[in-house]
Amino acid sequence: MKIGFYGAAKQVTGSKHLLLLESGKNILLDCGMFQGRRKEAEPQNRHWGFDPLMIDAVILSHAHIDHSGLLPKLVKDGFRGKIYCTQATYDLCAVMLPDSGYIQESDAEHINKRRRMEGKKDIQPIYTAEDAYECLKYFEKVNYREDITITEGFTFRFLENGHLLGSAAVYMEIKESNQIKKLTYTSDIGRSKPSMLREPEAFPQSDYIICESTYGDKLHDPEEYTTQDMIQLIKETCIDNKGKLIIPAFSVGRTQEVIFALDYLYNELKLPPIDVYIDSPLSTKSTFIYKNHLELFNSRMQEYLKKDPDPFSFPKLYFIDSAEESKKLNNKKEPCIIISASGMMEAGRIRHHLANHIGNPNNTILIVGYCEPSTLGGKLIEGRKIVKIFGVEHVVKARIEYIRSYSGHGDYQEMLQYLKCQNPNETKQVFLVHGSHAAQLEFKTRLRRAGFKHVEIPDQGQIVDIN
Repeated sequence: MKIGFYGAAKQVTGSKHLLLLESGKNILLDCGMFQGRRKEAEPQNRHWGFDPLMIDAVILSHAHIDHSGLLPKLVKDGFRGKIYCTQATYDLCAVMLPDSGYIQESDAEHINKRRRMEGKKDIQPIYTAEDAYECLKYFEKVNYREDITITEGFTFRFLENGHLLGSAAVYMEIKESNQIKKLTYTSDIGRSKPSMLREPEAFPQSDYIICESTYGDKLHDPEEYTTQDMIQLIKETCIDNKGKLIIPAFSVGRTQEVIFALDYLYNELKLPPIDVYIDSPLSTKSTFIYKNHLELFNSRMQEYLKKDPDPFSFPKLYFIDSAEESKKLNNKKEPCIIISASGMMEAGRIRHHLANHIGNPNNTILIVGYCEPSTLGGKLIEGRKIVKIFGVEHVVKARIEYIRSYSGHGDYQEMLQYLKCQNPNETKQVFLVHGSHAAQLEFKTRLRRAGFKHVEIPDQGQIVDIN
């Protein structure tokens, strides 16, 4: 068996790991879109590095676009196998992928207006919303801990990894040459004590592990700091300064975490009576999917649900759908909280809110998730005083805050804790993916200290023979 690393190799987004079996069958682990600045993202998202027709099946770990976002293109380019995922992952993909297709169409139309003025040919969207709906026909929903045989000699099961609603690690057993190879793909490892989701569960002893490394060099803020910090930020921004608290957040996962945190503060009588707006149609749809899968929440959340059956709703919380309603928020003079996508601030309605509010020192921009360094969010975390939004330079006068503990990724201590279910002496090799090279180098050192002797950081497009 060989493993081809075609995405998230020495970078954080675009996960695509191809298993080339001795039988001639080829299984793709995730099919993610590279997210970042257009100049870097376009070529990576348009060129596979392999022939889509050679893929027999896809195992999808979770719905985040950097893991699922190129599935419509895969089908568009000829793939006709099954895409295996959990029920919740399918439900989220059913709204996220068409939304992504619509974004591809809108982006292409915007670019083509300029190209036509320059006498250049139109470009085509990477895929359309229609392509995304077509792709959904190939999804196969399976349960956690259910053994699924894709082809003779290849069986896998999904195990909870606590990263996102419906997310999973993938444990595989591959029989080749009368030997059974045990391979685990961790995908994105969740927090050791998630606020809502179930904790990551142990996986069977594996010979080979493909492991994420996003926060391989970082520790998150203590959990108790998050709630107190949120209360303080709301008070200082909305009460003392009469300003707006703008929270860029991914529509799926992070937005629901923030809504739940505010719901908790409301029930504890700590949330001031100010308006809270969720300004993203995708966030609205995703939140209702979360409401439909309360069975996937952890024991602490189950106790909370006995007191509050709807943890994603409280007085003065409003979901904004239309663009007209969204624009009105920028003219609103009263203090409020606006939660809008996207989290890295490279697309979506959040850019309009930033353009209108980033120059006001009374406002606060609260960043609650990972931002790739080249994105607008990454530049604000870095401390840039002048940023470009829609091609226009803006002086950053608003207060910029960054809370890491809202991340859905475990830090290096939590990842090491997750891997304690393994005997390092029985693990032949660990491959680090989904992380910056600097984070991977540091996490590699930590893994070796923990007893994992063979840790490799593959290059983009590298094929490793594990025979």
